[in-house]
Amino acid sequence: MKLSKSKYCLGYQCKKILWLNKNKPEEKQEIDNEAVLENGTNVGELAKQLLGEHVDIEYSDNLSDMIEMTKDYINKNRTTTITEASFDYDDNFCSVDLLKKNGDKYEIYEVKSSTEVKDIYMEDASYQYYVLRSLGYNVTRVCIVTIDNTYERGEELDIHKLFKINDITDYAQERFATIGDDIAQIKEEGDQREEVQTPISEHCFKPYECPFFQYCLGIKEKNVFDLRRVNIKKKFKLYNQGYRTFEELMQSDLDNKLKMQIDFVIDNKPDLINYEKISEFLSTLTLPLYFLDFETFQQSIPLYKGTHPYEQIPFQYSLHLYNENRELEHKEFLAEANIDPRRSLAESLVRDIPRGVCVLAYNMSFEKTVIKNLAKLYPDLREHLLNIASNIKDLMKPFSEYSYYSKDMQGSYSIKYVLPALYPNDPSLNYHNLEQVHNGSEAMATYASLGQFTKEEQQIIRRNLLEYCKLDTYAMVKIYDRLVEIQKIHARQRVRNDQH
Repeated sequence: MKLSKSKYCLGYQCKKILWLNKNKPEEKQEIDNEAVLENGTNVGELAKQLLGEHVDIEYSDNLSDMIEMTKDYINKNRTTTITEASFDYDDNFCSVDLLKKNGDKYEIYEVKSSTEVKDIYMEDASYQYYVLRSLGYNVTRVCIVTIDNTYERGEELDIHKLFKINDITDYAQERFATIGDDIAQIKEEGDQREEVQTPISEHCFKPYECPFFQYCLGIKEKNVFDLRRVNIKKKFKLYNQGYRTFEELMQSDLDNKLKMQIDFVIDNKPDLINYEKISEFLSTLTLPLYFLDFETFQQSIPLYKGTHPYEQIPFQYSLHLYNENRELEHKEFLAEANIDPRRSLAESLVRDIPRGVCVLAYNMSFEKTVIKNLAKLYPDLREHLLNIASNIKDLMKPFSEYSYYSKDMQGSYSIKYVLPALYPNDPSLNYHNLEQVHNGSEAMATYASLGQFTKEEQQIIRRNLLEYCKLDTYAMVKIYDRLVEIQKIHARQRVRNDQH
């Protein structure tokens, strides 16, 4: 088996992954990491400037071409920095993000879009060190380049403050003595005929979620890994104690709320409704009622003055409102591409939401945080923005407190589970029926890339973004409507009971 640094890292996490990739690729499940890959690409391109002038090794399907080009640059230049410098030793291939050559000394720089040095990154860089040192190169320094999230951008981007260089030379040198054995074992197990037998454990999710987990788990019915609001460590503890299926979990020491989640599925129980608690919640709301939802995106490389890496930047909101006559209106905002959207969004928000009105959000901590950050940024809008934030109520409350619970919520009180539980088979409320943008992650990635498209293409993309965000607040309206309907049904029942 030939290894690359990415395959080595997969094999280091779990040797069975490579065997399954080779022998049972049909069992792989898709894991959405498009935004992570996009961030990594952008950071990698910018980091090429970190060590000054450089030469690039262009990617080729023929890896030998990349290796020969690398040798050519090394032989012709005493001092140089090469990006994607490529090497192979004993069928172990690697491309170094940044290779700095100074005479007969070499430095390896592995670039990551993360804000911390993870163990797997150290293994990645150590694998590269092993390949180069085995080929006879005098590698004197091994570093991992990460993002410094304390950096605040000024008028211009300072990449030397944005990036943090972490020296792991000592670790790579220590690993050199043992990494060769690890590589040999990864190759041996990846090439064997019989399926590798590796028990599932937390390594299935660390450092990355394994796309073959469901195959290795081998349990078709509802099980411990379907539980909501239980961390992975606790799930594996229960699994290893023999509490695996929902039926078995009912005999465990789980708390009552988690057992309720299981019990509702096993016994197919009807919805649980606490009419008094729902009425109590609704009594805290007053008309006009504003339903608010923000969309934000994160920048690994801060584009705007005063922003930090991975800061949440609001770029869009949707606003449905019931006026005093319970007539439904809609307002919305979506920033233009390639500008700092925060000022225009804040100005639009204070125009659309008067002081003192009741605002509803779903999981209000997020909306409150966005508004409070805008208030810090724009003192002239501060009073109005903070007034909006102080009047936000949380539509999630009846569900997070189990005033309403359905087995179809699957133990979650996320709006993406609550909505279809309240309105099953309603195509107008199905996010899958939207074009292009179906969830917050897709909205974030779509807006971040908006400026790369033509004006005509942008119009289509903007329409899709608006439709997605509009559905978020319309979903809140429908959830509120159902709670009001429940309250009315209960009131009529009480009247009938009093009459009898």
